[in-house]
Amino acid sequence: LLIVPLSWWVLYRTRFGLRLRAVGENPAAVDAAGVPVDSYDELYFVVREIIYWKANIELCDIEPELNLYERHWPIWTYQSQSPPAKFAFDDEGRRGQAIDSLVAGGCIISGAKVKRSVIFFNTQIETGTYVRKSVVLPKVRIGKNCLIKNCIIDKGTVIPDGFQIGVDVEEDRRRFIVTDEGIVLVTPGMMNQRLHYERD
Repeated sequence: LLIVPLSWWVLYRTRFGLRLRAVGENPAAVDAAGVPVDSYDELYFVVREIIYWKANIELCDIEPELNLYERHWPIWTYQSQSPPAKFAFDDEGRRGQAIDSLVAGGCIISGAKVKRSVIFFNTQIETGTYVRKSVVLPKVRIGKNCLIKNCIIDKGTVIPDGFQIGVDVEEDRRRFIVTDEGIVLVTPGMMNQRLHYERD
């Protein structure tokens, strides 16, 4: 729980944090100022992704520090108009379910199991797939019989049938970016896919 305030202090109260933030915001300007961009670039990514992943996964706690359901402290934000999340199939071995998770509107969990994860809107997860401790951004499609653990999957990524992420660290390092904590970042580009930007 202390990682978020400690990270904030390092990022916003130290010279190191200033350089790290500058690399993330404008690498060309930092390079022109003589700061070695390469040494900070990957570190910036790792720090940012660990904080992002931890903050989202903590929302799955029974009583999270930031409770999105607190009626006396509402969060006002734009929300795309999507149908409610749908959980399909209730057969033995083929049951659409989400446990200790947040699943946004427009999602279809079709015979898959989602545990301690945050699933953003209009995402589809197919039969036989197990997603655990992952943050899945909008409009992702995860095929059949996949195993996804400790991941951040970027918007619009398509994961093919039978794919495994977060299981074999060495294999993941060849294909994706993996933090020292074992969190795997997957983007459409890493899957040799082109992301089509469209209005949400």
